[in-house]
Amino acid sequence: MERVLELRVHGVSNTPPGQLLGLDPGARAGGKPPGLVAGGQVTGFYRSPAGARDDPISVEAYSWGKLTSGARTRRDIERALWTLLLPFALANVALHARAGIPADPDRERWASRSGITAWLIRLFCLSLTCTLVITVTGIGVDLVGWQCVSRECLGQIPGPWEFLGDPWWRQGTRTLALGLLLPLLVLGAIGVLAWRTYQYEAEMPAEPRHRPTGHDDGPAEPPEPLENPLQDPTFWNGEGQLRRAAVLHLCTGAVAAAAVPVGAVLIMDPPRGLRAAVAWPTVLLFATVVTIAVVAVGRPWLSRRQGATPLGRWSAAVAALTGLGLVGTFVLLLLPDGPAGPPLTTYRLPVGCATTPGLAGCDAARPLPGYETALAWLVTYQVLLLVAIGAANRSGRRALAGPVAAAALLPLAVVWIERGLPALPAAPAGLHTWMLVGPAIAVAVAGLLLPRLRPAVPTQPLGAYTGLAWHGCAPAVIAGFGWMMAVAYCAGLVYWVSERLAGPDEPGHPSPVVPPLAVFWAGLACVIGLITLLGLLVRAAVLLHGLRRAEYAGLTSAGGLSAHDLRRCRDVSTYRALHRLVGEHAVRLIGCYAAVSAVLITLCCTAALSGHRPDPLSPAGWQTVIHWTAELGDAVLGWLPVVTSALGLLIYRTDSVRRSVGVIWDVCTFWPRAAHPLAPPSYAERAVPELQTRVAGLLALPPQHPDRMDGVILSGHSQGTVICAAVLLQLPRRWRRRTWFFSYGCQLTRLYGRVFPSYFGPERLRTLARAVTWPGGHVAWTNFWRDTDPLGWQVSAGQRDVPVTDPEALHPSGGEVADPPIRSHSGYPDAVEFARERAVVARLLRRSVPSPRPGAG
Repeated sequence: MERVLELRVHGVSNTPPGQLLGLDPGARAGGKPPGLVAGGQVTGFYRSPAGARDDPISVEAYSWGKLTSGARTRRDIERALWTLLLPFALANVALHARAGIPADPDRERWASRSGITAWLIRLFCLSLTCTLVITVTGIGVDLVGWQCVSRECLGQIPGPWEFLGDPWWRQGTRTLALGLLLPLLVLGAIGVLAWRTYQYEAEMPAEPRHRPTGHDDGPAEPPEPLENPLQDPTFWNGEGQLRRAAVLHLCTGAVAAAAVPVGAVLIMDPPRGLRAAVAWPTVLLFATVVTIAVVAVGRPWLSRRQGATPLGRWSAAVAALTGLGLVGTFVLLLLPDGPAGPPLTTYRLPVGCATTPGLAGCDAARPLPGYETALAWLVTYQVLLLVAIGAANRSGRRALAGPVAAAALLPLAVVWIERGLPALPAAPAGLHTWMLVGPAIAVAVAGLLLPRLRPAVPTQPLGAYTGLAWHGCAPAVIAGFGWMMAVAYCAGLVYWVSERLAGPDEPGHPSPVVPPLAVFWAGLACVIGLITLLGLLVRAAVLLHGLRRAEYAGLTSAGGLSAHDLRRCRDVSTYRALHRLVGEHAVRLIGCYAAVSAVLITLCCTAALSGHRPDPLSPAGWQTVIHWTAELGDAVLGWLPVVTSALGLLIYRTDSVRRSVGVIWDVCTFWPRAAHPLAPPSYAERAVPELQTRVAGLLALPPQHPDRMDGVILSGHSQGTVICAAVLLQLPRRWRRRTWFFSYGCQLTRLYGRVFPSYFGPERLRTLARAVTWPGGHVAWTNFWRDTDPLGWQVSAGQRDVPVTDPEALHPSGGEVADPPIRSHSGYPDAVEFARERAVVARLLRRSVPSPRPGAG
């Protein structure tokens, strides 16, 4: 008997297999659970225990949710901690949001729009790793190794660290050498975690061992031309690329960590003699490593996914150079003071300040020389890099003139102000460095004002609200949000450690340990950003209210409705208004918040480079208000990593939180780690090959095999729709001709198509429709949608769109006493429209030679 399998793939809510199969919860409690027919406990394929082999339509559920959620185990706690790596994940997603990515990755050139944008994004990812490392270095080297000089301060650190106050350790920069171990240990821990996850779930699809007899037999088909990057056979297996990129990130991070104490030594005591013989070769080694990293992130050996390839000689050379540089750093830090100037201890806070505040030199804290300035410059250039990413992705290479000019002229202007330049008059007396940041960023932003670069083949949007998100600046917006989260994490961590080291506040006495100035202004930006976010939520609520009123008026326009029906209309109008709010206004609201954040970030960069910190005891009231507002913001940021981890744990434990917040997480971790190797692993690297292997394996069985299927309906819900689309683009043509695609709760147009145009844009979705087109010209794809589903919309790419009525009626009928439920984003397989379409599709799949049915397509 000819058989058809409907293979259901759930979304982010991690629907249990029994619910996916439509089993009654009461029956499941008293009977047998769904049976595991393939896979394992993490990812598995389940069927109903009541199913029989001779059923004309079998239903099978693929459960992949435990890749991102699951039981209370140590592994799930580890995955909850991965939420702390969300900044890295967002930076990695930015790479896939580029426009103009060629379908064949071997055709991408560095000088093309997508190639140069990819290089800039990978540079930004390197700087993001350096942000984390320099922050931890500030804790170990600046706060603990430099500013925390008294035993009272060292006593605040858990463990026996009071020995750092001994005279031997206080001589020269020996404490800095010990503090440098902290960022190196953190780098090692992150590297081990990332290394363990390179084979976390990833696998390549297995070729079926048997092929069916009949029309599929014969010579192998020629390879299809690539029309979508998702068709690249190595897209979901880039272990070699990950390992090579991880070496660069870890080595660059180690160089950034070592550069902080080395730079401080060069500022305080320009080396001579033996110290110079150690210092300058070390600086040269570090410069070589950074140069190699900057060049390598744009080279094909790192930017192409080539499977499990070895690390190579360049990776070994970078690691060796970094190791030699670290050895030189520790030797330099352990050498005694040089003869160039006063002892380095004179740059630090005196020891007796804790007991005798009136001692000379105790009037103000003394951070590590050069650290605050380096941090401010790093943040400023990251902003310029984000602007360059948005400009290049929007308008190509021509738009880089503004960001490049700003990045080159800003340091020259600083030198002109501080030391003067030949052939130029002296800078005005009132001109300072911080005054140049705003104009420099304004010059860079000019590149965003150029007209957007149009594709070589013009494509029309699939419908309203399906155009490119954020005017082509999606990579910069996504990476910018990741950067803001990273800065928030780092500022909160530094503030929390400095508060703990400073001990209880004493009125009238300055704190012996102060965080960098950038942390202070980050706290102020946090408060303003939260107020802006609150205003955005109020605006969204006002929009929702207006949409709800419009929908309610449309539902009740016919008149003659009972009080019960009017109440139901209010409920339905709420869901329809939410559907329109998400589909029509969400992207625009996020863009408005990104624009406000960009202005706020520019002001913070300017303030960080000013070197001015408002005095809480100043008679000027505005300084007091700013200081206490910034302190409040830093306190909030101090709890942010804890809140994020707790929220990540709730995502894995609570379905309601997972449905609302887990969408962001699952969108981020869907994409492979092609830009930032320290991001959380991609669940699709296992889900897509497993689904591909299962579909091809069942279709390739011999006709007499009891498990053989004559056709497969690949049925994806919500995020499962995206997974199924990726599977279909990887399947060979001979298996696609016996496969049908059901999508419901589909996000391919209003979310993925707008943010990831190179994969799911208008032309790419038409490519997917062509890929599932049968020889007779019929498009084997049906999309179900509801106007009450906030995440499900029409596709209109050439497939069949079927509207699903929700609710089925406003009042009970047929002897029922309960109102028909409003299913919104769930329960599509229970709809009448779904069952009717599945019956027709099953008849088509049972035919030996598929032929189109009239009017469907």
